[in-house]
Amino acid sequence: MLFGRPLRSSRLTIRVHVDAFVLEPLGYMQAVFWRVCGLKLRSRNRLAALMGRSPNAYRLWIEKIEPVLQAGLLEVASEALVSIIPVVDASASGGSLGDTIDSITNAGGSIPVIVGGEAQPGVRHVRRPSDLAQLVSSSGSWLCIVSGGDLLAPQALNIYGKLAASAETATIIYSDDDLSEGGKRHSPHFKSHWNPDLYAHHDFITGSAILRVTPDMLTGLSGDDWATHLVQSAIAKGGTPHHLPAVLHHRRHRPAPIIPDKVAPVFEQSAPSVAVIVPTRNHLSYLRKCIEGVRSCPHPAVELIVVDNGSDDPETLDYLSRLESEGAQILRVAGDFNFSALNNLAAKHAQADLLCFLNNDVEIVDRDWLSWLVRQAVRPEVGAVGGRLLYPDGTVQHAGVVIGVGGGAAHAHKNVGGSDEGYFLRDRLPQRVTAVTAACLAVTKEKFLAVGGFDEVDFPVAFNDVDLCLKLNARGWQSFYEPRAILVHHESKSRGSDRSKRNRARFAGELAALKRRWATDRKRDPYHHPNLSPFCEQFTISV
Repeated sequence: MLFGRPLRSSRLTIRVHVDAFVLEPLGYMQAVFWRVCGLKLRSRNRLAALMGRSPNAYRLWIEKIEPVLQAGLLEVASEALVSIIPVVDASASGGSLGDTIDSITNAGGSIPVIVGGEAQPGVRHVRRPSDLAQLVSSSGSWLCIVSGGDLLAPQALNIYGKLAASAETATIIYSDDDLSEGGKRHSPHFKSHWNPDLYAHHDFITGSAILRVTPDMLTGLSGDDWATHLVQSAIAKGGTPHHLPAVLHHRRHRPAPIIPDKVAPVFEQSAPSVAVIVPTRNHLSYLRKCIEGVRSCPHPAVELIVVDNGSDDPETLDYLSRLESEGAQILRVAGDFNFSALNNLAAKHAQADLLCFLNNDVEIVDRDWLSWLVRQAVRPEVGAVGGRLLYPDGTVQHAGVVIGVGGGAAHAHKNVGGSDEGYFLRDRLPQRVTAVTAACLAVTKEKFLAVGGFDEVDFPVAFNDVDLCLKLNARGWQSFYEPRAILVHHESKSRGSDRSKRNRARFAGELAALKRRWATDRKRDPYHHPNLSPFCEQFTISV
């Protein structure tokens, strides 16, 4: 028996459980204990993280899950509705061209075009990528460009062709991929839906996509990175790239993510003014450190607003009086803690162009943090912007918010270590996300007020930030994660944990409201993936 169910599993399933136990025996036993105690969700969250990190997790996924997914895809892709020209980049060869050609045949393709390298018997060959122009129709043709040595999954081109027929405005359709060595597949990349800011730092398209191109896009194309330039040209051509969530490419190599430089942002005109809003109640040591960090920020025109929600510590009250005498605006609000109401009140008093909501237990460790947030928040298509929040030990506390995890929402990449790669370095790359935490959240005042601010009734403490972001997203203002704004978060020092006995009922009500309003228990986050665990913040394989 395993967690009360008969264990009718393969040896590989058992191996994954053993891996999870070896990886973290105390964590595994705690998950079992929670299950026995009836805390099923908490147990599943912990177990999902441990099993997903098993070195055998992907093998189990291939054995148990992929065949079901493939069957569904093959059922609708018995024949391609759109013709696709398979192109092999011989200059990027990392293995046998013969194996690549065989996989193209099995993928539903015709004889491929080999670009560069030596001519191969029985296949078409062109010397330069620009020569492909003669094979492409004036109205546009679909190309599938693979590197020599890479393999296509069975029926991949038929599957692509089916989607291409229905995606009339698409110029790019990209799929998931993994690495393959000696026939052994590993390191799958289950990708985000189209995320242009993420793509700017991680090319997750070249080599695992089909492109609709015209002859003019191929003219003059040359160099070893011609395929990358062609992808960029196709993106510039217009239309939103479509994501096909299936592993259709087995690769020898693929582009690696590139962490951006941390050169201080420069504003073309004068930097916009920002109101930094800090709710507080006592806890002077944290508040002082937070305020000192805000004041050390070189960003000009910072308006400081502190909302005091019933502090009674004499030293805290004295400190607030001194801040007020030095020009800070102190709003004094009695009554129970209502994060939404406190911040909404401060937003009405703010004179600045932008609002930055900041918890009093946040410690500033990067002097340019605010400028990074502002740089993204002033973009017309961006709504709420959040930074990279770390625990005091340097592990990730927040790198964006994923909806659907645990049925509600959770912080992405939580507990990833500072030197860990995490999930394709996603915690260190600027990108669009579904939501960010209000522990550090910047947004223009105009956009904030346009959606009615934070919801004071249904989300007085928890999920008010998620609700705000989803309201902004619905208006076309996309949430954004900016990892170059780095802060340390001493989480919930003032209000306490949502898991504490006195907060549990309130939190349950707010979670129910989130599910009711935004269907977070049924919808999947477009920047997450159906094959990643909905019970784990760390982007692990769902097994």
